Amino acid sequence: MKNRLDIWVQKAKEGDRNALGKVIESVRDLVYNLSLRMLLFPAEAEDATQEILVKIVTHLSTFKEDSKLTTWVYRIATNYLLNYKKKRKIETTTSFEDYAVMIDSGQSNTIQYTQNRGEQLLLEEEVKVSCTHGMLLCLTDTSRMVYILGVLLDFNSREGGELLNISPENFRKHISRAKSKLRNFMQSKCGLANPNNPCRCSKKVDFLIQGGQIDPKNLKFATHKERSIELVNKISTLEKSAAIFRSTPQFSTPENVIQKMKETLSSL
Repeated sequence: MKNRLDIWVQKAKEGDRNALGKVIESVRDLVYNLSLRMLLFPAEAEDATQEILVKIVTHLSTFKEDSKLTTWVYRIATNYLLNYKKKRKIETTTSFEDYAVMIDSGQSNTIQYTQNRGEQLLLEEEVKVSCTHGMLLCLTDTSRMVYILGVLLDFNSREGGELLNISPENFRKHISRAKSKLRNFMQSKCGLANPNNPCRCSKKVDFLIQGGQIDPKNLKFATHKERSIELVNKISTLEKSAAIFRSTPQFSTPENVIQKMKETLSSL
């Protein structure tokens, strides 16, 4: 028996715009969150999400329904994002060495920007999420995508390999190297992963505000909902580095992207 999404896909292929809107609504958040993890910056992720969703709309007729729609969507999204840097002529990686310098710089024991405890907690969360996303940029584009697919989204090596057109063995090698690099880095630098490290998210607030990496008037990641830092503090596992990445909240697609897609669909 077909589920509701399958019915929407079928109707969308037959020209039903309302059904097409439902299909896009069902996948837009997974596209946005994948884009955000790959690109870090919300503005870049919004542009990428918009373009990926347009590709999904224009290529939906080629979906053969012999796999899950979400798998097909991830295939389109991963291919687009791995070529994003070339298309935009931007650099989407940094080095662990440079990131270590950033972490070690400007740590302070108090938050001078505000004495309001609620604001301090939001700023601390902003640091945690942005720093976690930023660490992924220390991996090569392919290794980053493999880590996201295999560790954070739980694709197995066969599925992940098919999405990226590499062998399962190669997929596993990429995961192993990426996990090792992130684990070793976080064990030596991140206070969440290893309490013996001096860095704490709260210690970086003023430094990142002064450097313009965080705008306290326009937070990109922190919300008034449950803080992911609190989730991390409850984790007791050997693979704590991966758990820290998994604790990062899922974000809703920004309203401006939703509105642009509605305009796109209405023009078809």
